[in-house]
Amino acid sequence: MKKYGIAFLTACWAGPVMAAGVDVNASKTIVAPKIEYNVKSQSIQTSGPTEITNASGQRMTLRDTYLTQNAASVSGDDLELWLGQHVYVSADQIVRNTDETVARHALFTACDGCDPFGNAWEITSTTFVHDMSTHMMAFYNPVFWIYGVPALWIPFYEMPDPSVKYKTGLLMPDIKSTNKMGTQINLPIYISISDTHDLTLKLSYLTHENPLFHAEHRLNLAHSEFRTQGSFTHNRDGENRWHIFNNDVIELGEYARASVFLERASDKTYLQKYGFYDAQPYLDSGAKLELFGVSSYAVADMHIFQELRKSSKTYATPSGDILPNIRALHQTDPFFYETYATLSGDVLGISGSDTSNQRLIGMAGITSPWTLWGGNRLTLNLSGRYDIYHFDNTQMIDGDMYSGVRMRFLPSAYAEWGLPLMRSGSKWLQIIEPRARLTWMRQTDRSQFAMNNDSAGTFLSDTTLFSANRYPGLDLWENGTFADYGVRWAAFDGATQKIEVFLGQSYDFTDRDDIDPNSGFNDGLSDYVGRVSYQYQSWLQLANRFRFDQDNLSLRHMETSAYIGSGRTYARLGHIFNARFIDANTMDQDLHEVVVGAGVGLSDRWSVRWNGTYNVTYDTFQQHSGGIFYNHPCYYLSVEYHRDNAVKDDYVGNTTYQFRFGMSIDGKQY
Repeated sequence: MKKYGIAFLTACWAGPVMAAGVDVNASKTIVAPKIEYNVKSQSIQTSGPTEITNASGQRMTLRDTYLTQNAASVSGDDLELWLGQHVYVSADQIVRNTDETVARHALFTACDGCDPFGNAWEITSTTFVHDMSTHMMAFYNPVFWIYGVPALWIPFYEMPDPSVKYKTGLLMPDIKSTNKMGTQINLPIYISISDTHDLTLKLSYLTHENPLFHAEHRLNLAHSEFRTQGSFTHNRDGENRWHIFNNDVIELGEYARASVFLERASDKTYLQKYGFYDAQPYLDSGAKLELFGVSSYAVADMHIFQELRKSSKTYATPSGDILPNIRALHQTDPFFYETYATLSGDVLGISGSDTSNQRLIGMAGITSPWTLWGGNRLTLNLSGRYDIYHFDNTQMIDGDMYSGVRMRFLPSAYAEWGLPLMRSGSKWLQIIEPRARLTWMRQTDRSQFAMNNDSAGTFLSDTTLFSANRYPGLDLWENGTFADYGVRWAAFDGATQKIEVFLGQSYDFTDRDDIDPNSGFNDGLSDYVGRVSYQYQSWLQLANRFRFDQDNLSLRHMETSAYIGSGRTYARLGHIFNARFIDANTMDQDLHEVVVGAGVGLSDRWSVRWNGTYNVTYDTFQQHSGGIFYNHPCYYLSVEYHRDNAVKDDYVGNTTYQFRFGMSIDGKQY
């Protein structure tokens, strides 16, 4: 008789199991001292304790169970049901008719077995009702218990069952406190439109300022995603302040993608004051279309900027809006051996206040890499570039205003040699590679270039050596003939340790018209640049980049990063030093900054974290933040602070404290 009960349950137990959130598509078994199947009524009845387990391991126990065909009617006593690793339901009696399941004297918890001294939280109710059509669980006369102590009673409480991924309703509020705007209480509401479409609305109540309204919209489609967030407040000074960020990505098939992005704020300081600022120097709005090929790439984009800095009009900082910006690149298949050609084009328009300029650039080059006897590597390149510029009331680098057309032709060539030498020992594999490149370019007059361009000033480092153009943009271009040379040594100890050292220098055969004393370049020999790094597995990483003066070996620039630790226990250090000159003989204040971060896992659940940025030059913290965090399988909480010492326009840095608390069900936070 028992085997008939097992077969029957596979077909008809879907109803009550689905009501409890169990996987109905998995095969199931039933074990009971006695199982009876009534052929006439097509029902099953068990006597004594009954246990049902499905293939995923979810388990249900009842006593004296009765089920009809397709589980249209179910009843049983002493229900115990495990819906997940820690999700548990029990009841004295359960009765189900069609879509509604009613349990008497029920208990629900998502903390079963999380702590040896009791459940972190649970809900008991005189009557528990589950509606399969709405997937909602209703608790009548519920009592909320915390570690076995009654904490709250309300007449009625309703929540979605664990099978519901998204459900409209209130989210857990959080509290912030600042020394400028008082206490801030954030009350979020989640609105589920579909499985791929939702919205979060948030009302922020502030004790020393008017309320803040915040919205975030998310939509995912088959080949696109849309993200929008924004906020608004009418402050006590009578000003309307707001921001909106939008980012949409649309896949146009296998070879094309479109993006639309919008970043805008009512003023320069709103994002900082209300906590939306992420240290961005400006806001960027525009659109982009990308086309992909096997060996080709093209992009067309436009940008409209909103400046957030106090001042940005410096020699090395571009300004103005960009429209259009079109770039295309194509690399041919090898003609012979590994020789290939590269073709590219660039169209750029920059418009500012009563000024504009446009450029058209076409470039073509042939690159031929060779591997010769003894492992010698030789790469030859010949290229040319033609520029057409149109200026309209544009300030040039020499300070004059100019309108008209200017053109230039920039042929160039380089030959690069390298010889990697390997030595394998019993433990270490070592590589030493000397490398040299000779680059020839036509010398051009820098005064023909405008202040408003896409290039910042050149800066010598280990990453700019062996580059055809040592400026980051295209408007400013290298001049004359120069040579780069250096040597790299690396050692590997299997997958455990890695050490790398590089040292190099550049030599200009052509005198520069204007040399920035901070660039590292000189007429003739440049400063020395290099890097040193060490890595031991994944828990220790050290890196240092440096530049020394070529005359007296004084330190001109240094960047250091260090990381040690694993998981929640770690220490992180970042350091940057730059000796700055007003001119070749006059020192300015050095740039000297330290970034420190640390975390300590106090236990499996408790941890603390702290981060800070310290300006050594001015002997002050730019910002620092920290907090203590607790992650329990059933809930989480954190207490954090953030101190910002920035001063800009009407914004004066403040201190913010924030408290968060939320529930977790099987590791998912709510």
